[in-house]
Amino acid sequence: MATGGAGVSELASRPLDTAAVRQRRPTSASEEGVAGGSGRVAVVTGAARGIGAATVLALAEAGWSVLAVDLATDDPALPYAMGTESDLAGVVAEANRPAVAPHRVCPFVADVREQSAMDAAVAEAERRWGGLDAAIACAGVIAGGVPLWEVPLAQQQAVLDIDLGGVLSLARAAIPSLLRRAEPRSGRFLAVASAAATRGLPMLAAYCAAKAGVAGLIRALGSELGGTGVTANAVSPGSTATPILDESARLYDLPGAGTFAAQQPLHRLLDPAEVAAVLAFLAGPASSGMTGAVVPVDGGLAL
Repeated sequence: MATGGAGVSELASRPLDTAAVRQRRPTSASEEGVAGGSGRVAVVTGAARGIGAATVLALAEAGWSVLAVDLATDDPALPYAMGTESDLAGVVAEANRPAVAPHRVCPFVADVREQSAMDAAVAEAERRWGGLDAAIACAGVIAGGVPLWEVPLAQQQAVLDIDLGGVLSLARAAIPSLLRRAEPRSGRFLAVASAAATRGLPMLAAYCAAKAGVAGLIRALGSELGGTGVTANAVSPGSTATPILDESARLYDLPGAGTFAAQQPLHRLLDPAEVAAVLAFLAGPASSGMTGAVVPVDGGLAL
């Protein structure tokens, strides 16, 4: 994942200013974003690496304008490295290749745990491109490796606050913006749950609880948004080749993340791009008949 935690007062919400991704900054929809490509606008959290980064790239290739959001610094509560500003800049630079989506993807440094930071991210997307059509909550972390009662409280809180609280924060910020689009609307609120939402994974209790909460939230939002033209859906990935899976292998004292491939009927790890492809579908018009769904993208892990 690509969110982290310290220094919220300095890093809670700001555009990333780096020469690696310096670009034209439109101030209205007519200047750039809505006028080009599909004309649709998304905010994606956890964008510096993993599924979030892959989702930014998939949307950019499809012609979306994207605000790529990440805290891009380590979290002192967690024992493994988070995504960095360099990671985020690299994703934005790749997405903005001329053959893909020049100048339509912009970085934004923000902590998903801070409601004001998510409000600011949504406001930035509206300022740049005139509105919002999809919000995709990909930010996530993992902790555990021991029974719940032995997990340091700060690690437990980080998992709950980022993996579930961060989705709630984005929903509170983004859904009013999605509803501000003129009717007929086709807004999308999307989140990344996990196969852990329905499986009792030992020594990952807080992670399981958070992801089950995401699934429940999406079902509730599907009901609450009924009749508005805005839908809410999630994906439920299995073992995917991301930094979170690398940390899971360490927590289970396994030789590497590849060990998890054996538990999936596909007998391989998923690529983040495979999960992102489903998120991109859910963000688009072809998913108009779906809401409140949690879609397995798990290599058969849930079978």
